[in-house]
Amino acid sequence: MIARINHVPLVVLLCLFPPTKETCPSMCLCTSDTVSCSASGLTKIPKLLPSISITLDVSHNQMSWLGPGSFNRMSRLENLWMAHNQINNLANGAFQNASSLRYLDLSSNKLQKVEQHYFEGLWRLEELILFNNKITQVEAGTLTGLSSLKKAYFSLNLITQFPFFSIQDRSHPFLSMLDLSSNLITRLPWQDVKALPGLVQRGLYLHNNSFICDCSMYSMFWHWDLRGYDSLRDFTDEHTCSISGEPRDSIRFLRYTRFFNNCTVERPVSLPVTVLLSKVLVSEGKSVRLDCQTSLSSANLSFTWLSPSQGYITQSNVDETLMSLFANGTLEIQAAKVNDSGLYVCTAEDIKEALNATREINVTVLLPEVESYSTGYTTLLGCVVTMVLILIYLYLTPCRCSCCKQPNPPVVPIATYEPANSMPIFSASTADREKSYMNKHVAFMQPMLSEEGPEWTQES
Repeated sequence: MIARINHVPLVVLLCLFPPTKETCPSMCLCTSDTVSCSASGLTKIPKLLPSISITLDVSHNQMSWLGPGSFNRMSRLENLWMAHNQINNLANGAFQNASSLRYLDLSSNKLQKVEQHYFEGLWRLEELILFNNKITQVEAGTLTGLSSLKKAYFSLNLITQFPFFSIQDRSHPFLSMLDLSSNLITRLPWQDVKALPGLVQRGLYLHNNSFICDCSMYSMFWHWDLRGYDSLRDFTDEHTCSISGEPRDSIRFLRYTRFFNNCTVERPVSLPVTVLLSKVLVSEGKSVRLDCQTSLSSANLSFTWLSPSQGYITQSNVDETLMSLFANGTLEIQAAKVNDSGLYVCTAEDIKEALNATREINVTVLLPEVESYSTGYTTLLGCVVTMVLILIYLYLTPCRCSCCKQPNPPVVPIATYEPANSMPIFSASTADREKSYMNKHVAFMQPMLSEEGPEWTQES
């Protein structure tokens, strides 16, 4: 009766929670939370993949498209590698239930158009890699929902136009790299490019395109070069433009500027200027104020700060217990902490004139300094006292007065040679022992006799 009572709950639990079995396709290698099906001749995503997978590698296969719900069972998927396939289309809902995706590599495929629905729901996506495809067009809403995007690679394609107007501070607050190099862009909508956030402008790569030389193009690149953007410095010789659209008349306009001598370069203040990195040092626990001085001088400016620890800070959501945001854009950190260190970016926006400018400040919070002087002085004093005591101990003359009782010398057993033992036996007189201790102030271990010892001869 007792056995039956004990087994009934177990049966009920097994019925309510049937055991699940995670399977690994035979052509894949599954280890921990990583699944690798690379170079396995796949034509589509395997159906039975471990649902706990975080990384999936299906690169170097023969897949030509992604169907709807290809990753329905992989809600924890963060890294997806699909490079070197034949993918030319993504169905609606291809990434349904894959909202945890952070890294997506679709490079070296055959995509010809990036449609608006391709990356729907991937609001956590940080890195999108689409280089080396056949892309000719990127639809305007393609990047709209990718609010966590940091890096986007579109190089080595056939792009002639790009929707720069869809990238704004609030839509893409973390975007710091946009690679459009090695495409077929001839002209850019410079007003839209000027309105890009400062972080995007600094990380905008446009080398190896087919630009037509004109003053608007030169003015934009001239200001970027003046600010020392790495995207220009690292690829100076790869920035070329053609005169009158003739590819043969291509010049390296960052090195040879004589063609643009007649161009009127706009003053930097008329552009959304990014003030180059300023550095501020503050001790932990101290308050610090970060100004938002930019080229914009209008009285109707709105200010937004992006901090490494608090994210976006505006007048409406500022945590007044930690920070204060003043009307002129100055941000005050009331009691700085170590995790407040990092890059602070202030964006000043003139909505009426459709202008914005940014200010960047690198803040370093220092830990309280240790009083090295007092510690070093104490250590030095201790060393001096120790040395004095050692010298006194080593060189102080022993007491030789008659009242001092000399300790008895240690008794060493005296042995004689016994022929029956056929072993050397040593003896020492009291006078020899007194002589051995003469003129010694510190008694260390006496040297041990060598194993061989002196040669002895037997007396007759």
